[in-house]
Amino acid sequence: MKNVGEAQEAPSGAPQDELATGERSTRNRVARSILDHGPSTVAELAGRLGLTQAAVRRHLDALVADDVVAPREQRVYGARTRGRPAKAFALTDCGRDAFDQSYDKLAADALRWIQRTYGGDAAVIAFARARLAEQATAYREAVESVDPDRRTEALAKALSKDGYAATARSAPVGEQLCQHHCPVAHVAEQFPQLCEVETEIFSQLLGTHVQRLATIAHGDGVCTTFIPKAPQPPPSPKAPRAASAKGAPDGAPTISQTTHNASASTAGRNPA
Repeated sequence: MKNVGEAQEAPSGAPQDELATGERSTRNRVARSILDHGPSTVAELAGRLGLTQAAVRRHLDALVADDVVAPREQRVYGARTRGRPAKAFALTDCGRDAFDQSYDKLAADALRWIQRTYGGDAAVIAFARARLAEQATAYREAVESVDPDRRTEALAKALSKDGYAATARSAPVGEQLCQHHCPVAHVAEQFPQLCEVETEIFSQLLGTHVQRLATIAHGDGVCTTFIPKAPQPPPSPKAPRAASAKGAPDGAPTISQTTHNASASTAGRNPA
C-alpha cells in the first residue's frame, strides 16, 4: 500500500486541488508532531506518522522553505557514536504562530482588568493612545516627508510595514485609506476604543477630519477610512486689466467702462 505522505503521480482524473490539499494536510501533521514532541529527526517523524523517511524529508524541505521549521544539530547526551549526529527539526517563531495562540485572550483580559480597575472606558482610551504613540512617531515621519497630496499613500505604506496591509485609493471628493488586515481585530471587537483612537491618530497625522466607514472588528471585510480632499485656497484677487477697444488709443475708455460711467453718473436721477 502506498503511503499518503509519499510523492505520487496524480491518478488519472484526480483533481490537482485534492492532491494539493492532501499534501498540505500531511505537511501540517509533520509540523504538529514537532509541536507536540519537540525537535525531531526525520526517523522519529517517520516512525510517529507512518511515513517513509523520503516523504518526511520532502515535507520538511517545504516547511523549511516556508520558515515554519528549521534544522539544527541534535544534542547528544553520553558517549558519541561514529558519524555526524542526525539533524533535528524544530519550529521557528513563525511556525509557532501558525498554531492556535491565546494572545488575543490575554490582551482582552488585560484590557478588561484596566477598564475595571483604572476608570472604565477612559482608562482603555488612555492605554490605546499610549500604545499608538510610538507607532505614530514613525507614521508622522513618513507622512511629513512627502507632499500633502501623497500623505494618505505614505500613511498606507507605513501601516503596511506594521502588518495592516493598507492601501490608498481615490474616492469622490477625497481618498479612502483601506486596511485589509487588522492584527488586533479580535480584541477590538470587544474594545472598539482601539478603533476610535486609531481614527483619532489618523486625523492628527493627516491634519484633517477623517471618517471611519467600516472596520474588520465590526464584521466588515476591510477597515475603511474616508479622508476628504483638502479645500483649495481661493486665488489671490488680481485687478483685471481692461482690454482697449479695437482702434481706441491706449488709455481711452473702453465700451464697458463708458457704460459703467454713464450708469454711475445717472444713478439717483429721474430720467428726463
